[in-house]
Amino acid sequence: MKQFKSGFVTIIGRPNVGKSTLMNHLIGQKIAITSKKAQTTRNRIQTVYTGEEGQIVFLDTPGINRAKNKLGEYMLNAAENTLKEVDVILWLVEPTTFIGAGERYIIEKLERVQTPVILVINKTDTVQEEDIFKAIDTYKEVYDFKEIVPVSALKDKNTDELIKTIFSYLEEGPQYYDEDTITDQPERAIVAEIIREKALHSLDQEVPHGIAVVIDRMKDRANGKIVDIDATIICERDSHKGIIIGKQGSMLKKIGTHARQDIENLLGTKVNLKLWVKVKKDWRDSEFLLKNYGYQDADY
Repeated sequence: MKQFKSGFVTIIGRPNVGKSTLMNHLIGQKIAITSKKAQTTRNRIQTVYTGEEGQIVFLDTPGINRAKNKLGEYMLNAAENTLKEVDVILWLVEPTTFIGAGERYIIEKLERVQTPVILVINKTDTVQEEDIFKAIDTYKEVYDFKEIVPVSALKDKNTDELIKTIFSYLEEGPQYYDEDTITDQPERAIVAEIIREKALHSLDQEVPHGIAVVIDRMKDRANGKIVDIDATIICERDSHKGIIIGKQGSMLKKIGTHARQDIENLLGTKVNLKLWVKVKKDWRDSEFLLKNYGYQDADY
């Protein structure tokens, strides 16, 4: 009888290297939000891949970079503490020969753990093959990786090979989740993240860092055909509130329309989404408000 392997794998890397995109492709459904802006992933999101070989529980952590405020500290702790708890670390990088301060900071962290590290060179669709080989040679010099796997998360290229490589480092183990489970995140948390993603995509560069989304109400109607969702976008300044609402509510409407489509796909039903905007000055430096908005020490 074929052995069933299982284990926990964390995906780390600097912001914007494609961690959430890769995880969404590996499990075949959108759970983690994606954006070119930093601080897209704030919580440690747990998703599950189940195949014939076994089960991989992925932890998509916030990007590892130096903290600038309490939210940054929370995110850094969430990422760093995960490194010691998992069976395999996937470090995602871009196909470049430049190893900057951010990458060296991650190498420092990796040198403190015994966990096997697989280097995943992402975005291979954006460069020539020779550039990929140069990137591999460059990274080989700075850390003793167990494996180096080039992929394109966006084009879903070589991701099967990555799954095989991960399983080669996992031992025989139990099935932690049933086959239908793809995440341990409550629906409310995913809905809040979808709304935040649409805001990240729609808003100016200076606003998105300072927003959180709280689901105030999420309730099925009696006929079971519509879900009513009330959500509040929290921002740090009155000027940001104006930008988020937009002229005659146009920006808020745009965010809501885009979010509703993804939420309906997630829930498999019609959604009536209402959005509000509130100002909470400097919430990212308030431990009380961070906990209030779901960023809790217990999460890592």
